[in-house]
Amino acid sequence: SHNCGELRISDVGSKVTISGWVQKGRDLGGLTFADVRDRYGVTQLVFNMDENADLCTKARKLGREFVIQATGIVRERSSKNANRSTGDIEIEVLELNILNESKVPPFSIEDETDGGDDLRMKYRYLDIRRTPVQNNIIFRSKLALETRKYLDSQGFIEVETPFLIKSTPEGARDFVVPSRLNQGQFYALPQSPQTFKQILMVAGIDKYFQIVKCFRDEDLRADRQPEFTQIDCEMSFVHIEDILNTFEGLARHLFLHTLGLELGDFPRMSYDDAMQKYGSDKPDLRFDMSFVEMNSFVKGKGFSIFDEAEMVVGICAKGIAEKYSNKDLKDLTEWLQRPQIGAKGLVYVKYQEDGSIKST
Repeated sequence: SHNCGELRISDVGSKVTISGWVQKGRDLGGLTFADVRDRYGVTQLVFNMDENADLCTKARKLGREFVIQATGIVRERSSKNANRSTGDIEIEVLELNILNESKVPPFSIEDETDGGDDLRMKYRYLDIRRTPVQNNIIFRSKLALETRKYLDSQGFIEVETPFLIKSTPEGARDFVVPSRLNQGQFYALPQSPQTFKQILMVAGIDKYFQIVKCFRDEDLRADRQPEFTQIDCEMSFVHIEDILNTFEGLARHLFLHTLGLELGDFPRMSYDDAMQKYGSDKPDLRFDMSFVEMNSFVKGKGFSIFDEAEMVVGICAKGIAEKYSNKDLKDLTEWLQRPQIGAKGLVYVKYQEDGSIKST
């Protein structure tokens, strides 16, 4: 009749039935308590040995993650739990059904679990019972719904494109699927719906979108997995302002309706400025040490590395000249020489507090 996060003090006296997983149990003399959990919350059950010994004995045999259904009367708790939405009430159980027993789980099903990543991935169905993981899944669902709402309001049409396609030239290797009907031939899983959305533009579907799975057989990166989901869009007969305004509007809508945050005007930066100040076409503006161009005063001084470079830039790290030792600079140089970055070395100039200068 109710979920485990629904009952309140106004329900006192009602006869209710709830179902869920046993979070934990406690035996206190003649009373036994059990916390029952579903994705909506946790409700406390109470069993009284004096009033129903058989039922209380049955409750004391409940283990963690048993799936149960309990019917009883809602009553006000004598010791309330302000950290729980149902913390003002408990259910005095009249009937208990064990729907499914459970082995002892390999890690605790708690917000802060004792299970490591590998263990939680092995038992993913148990990990998903945890509130933080469920909240992430629910948030993703809301994000998808709000994306569809906004793009629909802007005249976009959602079109599902095929997954089994011929190989197309993209930036990574394809995942391939053998064809049963055509021996020796393969389908490719799409790295993106690029070809299909271009066909849609030619067909007159001038505003298309899709929340779509893409597949790329490449090494893992911070923002990319072999299988990932993207909000894919295409528009016809538009200029740069149309594109920027549309997707700035999407970002504002999503932040407002999923996080309750109102975003102001988006700062804009040209590609040339981004490359000149940050060396990247997707700079992190939280990084407050932008590049300073040094061509005018370092070129033509007989240092071939600078003379042959198209652009020489530096980062001004204020206030650390006295703090950085030779060992610190050596460690920083070695970090830059790692294969992931590939720099050949580091040129530094220390301008000391006494006005002296020390360089590489």
